[in-house]
Amino acid sequence: MILRFKGSPSYVSTDDLTLAVNAAITLQRPLLVKGEPGTGKTMLALEVAVARRADPGMAHQVDHQGPAGPLRVRRGDPLRDSQLGDERVHDIHNYIVRGMLWQAFSADSPVVLLIDEIDKADIEFPNDLLRELDRMEFYVYETRELVKAKHRPIVFITRTTRRNCPTRS
Repeated sequence: MILRFKGSPSYVSTDDLTLAVNAAITLQRPLLVKGEPGTGKTMLALEVAVARRADPGMAHQVDHQGPAGPLRVRRGDPLRDSQLGDERVHDIHNYIVRGMLWQAFSADSPVVLLIDEIDKADIEFPNDLLRELDRMEFYVYETRELVKAKHRPIVFITRTTRRNCPTRS
C-alpha cells in the first residue's frame, strides 16, 4: 500500500517535508528528520501512522540499546524459578520481552517505526541499526534465532539540533 502523506488537520506539513516523507515511503528507505526540540519530529511519525489508518500505537519507538532489546526479563526471575524447580526455566522464551524492532519486524502488516533522538544513542547504535534495517533481519543470540521482517516498516529517525546558547561569564 503506497501512502501519499499530505499532512493532517493536526499536523501542517510543508511541501518539502511532504515530498521527503512520500519519497521515503515509496523508496522504502528511512527518513532522517532533524530539528530543534518541540518542532514536531516525533509527531510526524505518529501522524503518518494515523494517515495509514493504523493504530497510532503502531508507531514503534526503538530505544538506544539495540534492535532486539533490551531483552528484558519478564515477570518472574529465572534464577528464583530454577531454585523453586519451575519447569519454565528450560525455555528462555519464557523470560524474553521482544524489543520494538522485533515487534515491528514480526507485525502482520507494515508499521511506522520511530527511532527517536538517535543523537543520544551510543556511537555504534546507528551503524548497527541501519545494517539491520537494510537487511530486514537480525540475530538474537539469547534465543539463537534469526528474526526476519514480514514487511518493511516505514522508518523515521529523529535527531535533535540544539540552539546555540550564549555562554555565561
